[in-house]
Amino acid sequence: MNKPARNSKAPNLLVSLLAGLLIVVIACAAAIGGYAVTRGLVANLSDTGRFGLQISQGTYTPRLNAEGTPLPPLPGEIPGNDPSLALANLKPWDGAGRVTMLLLGLDYRDWEAQTEAARSDTMILLTLDPQTRTAGILSIPRDLWVAIPGFKHGKINTAYYLGDAYKLPGGGPALAVKTVESFLGIPINYYAQVDFGAFVRFIDEIGGVKIDVPYEITIDLLGKGSQTKKKLKPGVQTLPGEWALAYARNRYTEGGDFDRARRQQQVIMAIRDKIVSVKMLPRLIEKAPTLYSELASGIRTNLSLDDAIKLSLLAKDVPEENIKRGVIDKGDVFFGTSPDGLSILIPIPDDIFTLRDQIFATAGSLGPQTPGNTQERMKSEAARISIYNGSGDASLADRTAEYLRAQGANVVQVGGAAQSYSATTIIDHTGNPYALQYLKDLLGIASGKILIEFDPGAAADIELFLGSDWAAKNSLP
Repeated sequence: MNKPARNSKAPNLLVSLLAGLLIVVIACAAAIGGYAVTRGLVANLSDTGRFGLQISQGTYTPRLNAEGTPLPPLPGEIPGNDPSLALANLKPWDGAGRVTMLLLGLDYRDWEAQTEAARSDTMILLTLDPQTRTAGILSIPRDLWVAIPGFKHGKINTAYYLGDAYKLPGGGPALAVKTVESFLGIPINYYAQVDFGAFVRFIDEIGGVKIDVPYEITIDLLGKGSQTKKKLKPGVQTLPGEWALAYARNRYTEGGDFDRARRQQQVIMAIRDKIVSVKMLPRLIEKAPTLYSELASGIRTNLSLDDAIKLSLLAKDVPEENIKRGVIDKGDVFFGTSPDGLSILIPIPDDIFTLRDQIFATAGSLGPQTPGNTQERMKSEAARISIYNGSGDASLADRTAEYLRAQGANVVQVGGAAQSYSATTIIDHTGNPYALQYLKDLLGIASGKILIEFDPGAAADIELFLGSDWAAKNSLP
């Protein structure tokens, strides 16, 4: 297979920062509005074995080369497609009601390696309600562990990968959209993906963006090497396109991807402020055909040019105080480990749905919240719990089981562990966020000791392996 020219397919880590027309009020909305003229990269087949590629129509077990690296599937190895995932099944905007767009940026490493595959690296959901003149931005972390339609659970950033790898209808964008829709319960009308060059070109077109840098940060200009690393001092400064891109791409701060999500939103708002403050929108709309012709090769979207211009004109009337912003943050997830040893974020549904409603619901709730406190939610989930004693305290498992049953937990088995545990560990087989939260808080379980091994046929939903840490600190009778 011939590989695409890099300049026409370069996936963007920060599509949001250009395609954020719903919030940013940019006439570049016209530029991102054209129908896709290129087909972005597909999926990184060198990672096939890491993501548990099991779908409802069958199981794909990758062939391995001599080094143990998975090889691309052969004809006939790919299971059947699900036509319900096609982009044609997205609900189009009615021209009057709330409209929502998923902004996708693909992993730079996959692009740099010119593989035939790419995972998404950035997901931001934008919404605009023309009736109430409100808008919202929600950043979704790439390591979130979710159900991918037609597949097993996996990191949300693999949905794009799987859609393209299996050549599903609509490819990666369609499966990414359906995954976010299924997870958040929000209908999505459009998606957009913009490359690095298009972003830099647009920022330079508007004369850079003014950013209030909160603390000293080192940025690395894309593809320039270590000699062009820059240190940004705290304070307000105007960043040109390359610098703005590097600022928003940086992940190496204390908060990692969570910090990066906030910087991305900061740049989105800086673009909006720049355009609104200098009344640049009419000039950009006038230049829209030229901008589109220059930038279209770096755009992949299902948004029409006409709708893009309509939305940008509507968005300019949304005051900043009506733009709600949120990040699915460390307080909304558990830190866990996937079956293949990857760090993952296990969602706490009610916390995330509350954040969702704050941003997307103009009135009421988009979906039911589980009633009650942590203990009551755990009870309602009724997860089957097996307890195994690896602590060295012979009676600890029985005493823990007795206490948990008194709290309403569904303990179905108690026994000895096959090995000793210094740290209490949980293995979740079927997805039980409320039981996980309750046990984590009660037993003081470290985030890295919450493991996910999806197995709907397991005898228990959760296996709890008691360690010497619980033996030392518990106050059970």
